[in-house]
Amino acid sequence: MAPLSPLPLRDELFLLGHNDDTGQPHIHHQALALGLAGAVLIDLDLAGRIDLGDDTCPADERWLRPHVDRPAGDLIADTALTSIRYARTLPSLKGFVRGFSIDLYERTRAGLVAGGILRHATRRRLAGLMRADSYLPVDSKWSVVARARLRSIATGYQQPDNHTAALAGLVAVLGLTEYLYLGDDTTTLTAHLKAIADQHLHPVRDITAAVDATVGDLATATYR
Repeated sequence: MAPLSPLPLRDELFLLGHNDDTGQPHIHHQALALGLAGAVLIDLDLAGRIDLGDDTCPADERWLRPHVDRPAGDLIADTALTSIRYARTLPSLKGFVRGFSIDLYERTRAGLVAGGILRHATRRRLAGLMRADSYLPVDSKWSVVARARLRSIATGYQQPDNHTAALAGLVAVLGLTEYLYLGDDTTTLTAHLKAIADQHLHPVRDITAAVDATVGDLATATYR
């Protein structure tokens, strides 16, 4: 059987951010949405569709520019490209991640339902007085394969490609490492995944850093 081609990075991150059995998110959906926005940017960068400008600048000073003026063929990715191309001023990394994350959780979920990867389920609670919606994987193979790739690079069994290295970095900064179920010390494994990601492309590292910073801003705002 031929190996599965990876889903877009945002879709893999969405699946890893939820419990396969219950559909419940492992972290707050707003934090996950920030990671999804970063994942969209990373996929666009890896496809050569955007440019982050001067790579000698700190991550907070990087600005997004469209590099290829043609559709990506993916609704969410094309929406991101359009918002960058027609912005009144060049968007910063953090500004884009923060702004594009609005309702991105719901849009990503809807795309996974439309693609037959998630299914919508409804159940009644409190003697049928309340309805609870959940979104469950049609087949757990997608999250299992993604975890297996991360396991392979974490153990050194395989060298990571840019896609998997980027996924490792996003999982690490979002605090999802413990849900990989690798049985290792979470703190050590998180640091290891970050190190793997940092060894890859500079723009990917800066996008991941922007996600980390915006998640930190969200946490700070929550506790004010």
